[in-house]
Amino acid sequence: MSARFLDGSALAVQIRQALRDRIAEFTARARRPPGLGIVLVGDNPASEIYVRNKRRAAGESGLRADLERLPASAALSDVLACVHRLNRSEPHDGILVQSPLPAVMGPGALQAVFDALDPEKDVDGFHPVNVGRLVQGRATLTPCTPSGIVTLLERSAIRIAGSHAVIIGRSDIVGKPVLLLLLQRDATVTICHSKTPDLSAISATADILVAAVGRAGFVRRAFVKPGAAVIDVGVNRVTDAVQAREILGIGNPRLADFERRGSVVVGDVHPEVAEVAGALTPVPGGVGPLTIAMLLANTLRAAEMRLDQSSNVLRDR
Repeated sequence: MSARFLDGSALAVQIRQALRDRIAEFTARARRPPGLGIVLVGDNPASEIYVRNKRRAAGESGLRADLERLPASAALSDVLACVHRLNRSEPHDGILVQSPLPAVMGPGALQAVFDALDPEKDVDGFHPVNVGRLVQGRATLTPCTPSGIVTLLERSAIRIAGSHAVIIGRSDIVGKPVLLLLLQRDATVTICHSKTPDLSAISATADILVAAVGRAGFVRRAFVKPGAAVIDVGVNRVTDAVQAREILGIGNPRLADFERRGSVVVGDVHPEVAEVAGALTPVPGGVGPLTIAMLLANTLRAAEMRLDQSSNVLRDR
């Protein structure tokens, strides 16, 4: 068996093309484009790349995307002040705070920032109000990566209702929201983590396996039920040559990238899984592009809701 690769890049292009007409319609109605404010703190190289990709995708789709850059020495109060300013900003319909924040801010800093967001502008879907709406099955702004995963499954004709889904990873950003979205689509869901005994045995019962553990090549053949759909959320930068060769395999053309750059990005799923899975997302080119597409969709949705609320207020006067 050789897995069917699920092309997230191609699907993201389709979604972004479909959004352009709605964005143009909104721009004509509101006499301004939907606006996204991005807050970037520090100089994390990966975050710089992510933010650049998000801004480029927004611009290509007709969205306004403004970057608020703060130094690594910024205090949490500086970040919160920036968020409060964007909360009040009329041209900005959505706010995204790029994670991670500098470690010196402390372990609770990111949640404090999420709590400070206007829930109606929280395009990442991490504010407690939006998390509560997601739990109740009535969210309007859902976390981008989980939304991308579910969209990819649905558009790839992979059956969710009645399937057993196993998620490896219990983060607030991916694991828990994916659980809720799949459960709301009538899957039976098991969530696993570092304390789960017999992890590979449980994973091997899944019709849909979502790997979001943050460990390069962690999911091996023994974790996967023959024919299962495997969604690889991992984005791991490997800098060790031995590890790169072990994961990619001798002769893999991506090893040339490693030799040139000194690193290579791989997922949580080992390539050998392609020999047993029925469907598999590549890294890169799988879930990542859909995360950005869902961010654009959430920004447009937030803009449309604000415009509708404003129109209703004017009609009620």
